[in-house]
Amino acid sequence: MKRKELIKKYIEFFKSKGHKEIKNSSLIPENDPTVLFTTAGMHPLVPFLLGQPHPQGKKLVNVQRCIRTGDIEEVGNETHHTFFEMLGNWSLGDYWKNKSLTDSHEFLTKVLKISEENISVTCFKGNKDAPKDKESEEIWREIGITNIRFLGKKDNWWGPAGNTGPCGPDSEIFVNNIEIWNNVFMQYNKDKKGNYLEAKQKNIDTGMGVERTIALLQGHSDNYLTDVWKPIIKEIERLSNKSYEKNKKEIRIIADHMKAACFIINDGIVPGNSEQGYVLRRLIRRAIRNLKKLEVKILEINITGQIAKKVFKIYEDYNLNEKLILNELKKEEDKFQKTLDKGLKEFEKMSKNKLIDGKESFLLFQSYGFPLEMIEELSKEKQIKFNPKDFKKEFKKHQKLSRTATAGKFKSGLADNSEQTTKLHTAAHLLLSAIQRVLKNKDIHQKGSNINPERIRLDFNFDRKLTEQEIKDIEESVNKQIKKAIPVNRQEMSLEHAKKSGASGMFDEKYGSNVSIYTIGDFSKEICTGPHIKNTKELGKFKITKQKSCGAGVRRIKATLN
Repeated sequence: MKRKELIKKYIEFFKSKGHKEIKNSSLIPENDPTVLFTTAGMHPLVPFLLGQPHPQGKKLVNVQRCIRTGDIEEVGNETHHTFFEMLGNWSLGDYWKNKSLTDSHEFLTKVLKISEENISVTCFKGNKDAPKDKESEEIWREIGITNIRFLGKKDNWWGPAGNTGPCGPDSEIFVNNIEIWNNVFMQYNKDKKGNYLEAKQKNIDTGMGVERTIALLQGHSDNYLTDVWKPIIKEIERLSNKSYEKNKKEIRIIADHMKAACFIINDGIVPGNSEQGYVLRRLIRRAIRNLKKLEVKILEINITGQIAKKVFKIYEDYNLNEKLILNELKKEEDKFQKTLDKGLKEFEKMSKNKLIDGKESFLLFQSYGFPLEMIEELSKEKQIKFNPKDFKKEFKKHQKLSRTATAGKFKSGLADNSEQTTKLHTAAHLLLSAIQRVLKNKDIHQKGSNINPERIRLDFNFDRKLTEQEIKDIEESVNKQIKKAIPVNRQEMSLEHAKKSGASGMFDEKYGSNVSIYTIGDFSKEICTGPHIKNTKELGKFKITKQKSCGAGVRRIKATLN
């Protein structure tokens, strides 16, 4: 079975069970400042898992594109991917464990024709916070699955993502000892005191990785031998004149990173030095470094563009913006080549005393993109003393700092819906409307946002710096609405009705047939799924703290509430 067929069968199966198909959301989270990318199918559903009604109902299904960057260095084995697709079905306070596990079993055995003999499962064994999940065990036994193992919190428990919030046991399904599907039961809510209370709304959240499932169905233990990778692998083999069998790690890294880069660029990110842009730059440059290890002459054939074209072919159903992706890849290739040239000059300076230490070698790696092997080769060639162990010490130190920074990104939890973030989210609606009114331009739209408990960051299309008077007028416009004590109202309506009603939003395929509209008097009317306050009087005083350019024709404003 191939990718498109698997996705189609999965969606059709759950639609036949009363689920509504929801759209595949952007890789850039719309209402969650706690992570850089959409990391799972449940990510865009956070407000609804927390209790907000979903416009399409309580039973949902989709395939979601995801990016995970926790350990990019691990890419190169048979199963690790930065970009992947996740099949998922959800119950938002509707059905519970019996239907979830029964449907999963039916799909695997009846639709995918997997023999029941090859299926095993795991359940939560219980601890001081929650009892053993006997309910799931009994359901599995009734279905006919007897190969059941009980594991602890590390393996069979999900959440909360932060210190508090939804969480609960899960039941993982294995086929031939390979984990293929996870059914998460959001049964509890952890409070600030550390108590696990029965949740008011109990949710089901499931996830099945497309790449791993295809590999299993096609009889491969190596994911990279399936149809979602083969064309890319073959192109790298052709361009490098090297075989996959003898260069598996390098070719997997190149294939993985190039695929992820294509999708990240497609969702509006360009290579840069912070957040998503930094991850993208790192992926492209790591791919290029591995191409150099395969002795490919990069600039002579615009190598990244050649590989990207195979990604476009595999994922035709996404209608990727080929022109944009090829342009950004070429620009980054050129920049990286110049950086490498500078790095060679830096190497010459460092090696004058015939020694390269750990800090110097790591600088060459981090700032100039030199892989360890390249530093070793250059040192040997120029008869310079260099100990790879010194580099590895520095590298580990950097990894520790990097992971600490990443952990900080997650500490607010599952879409930080704190009181202050909720206030700032509502203020962002007022800000966008005020910008449109002060600049007298209704064609100004949000190009991106990031909201945390400290500030709003809003990106919008505009081709010049705002004057001091314009900034002052925007602030006054927002504060005027706050003083009016306007109720914030939510309505559900069809997308077509929302358009006709004058609601703002990028009317694209990320929305379903029904949408949530938030109205603030006659000042703001916007499609949104994020958390909101009840009345503008709760906001306090609005203040713009900074403005800057963040790309051609895009401005960024940062603002706070006091």
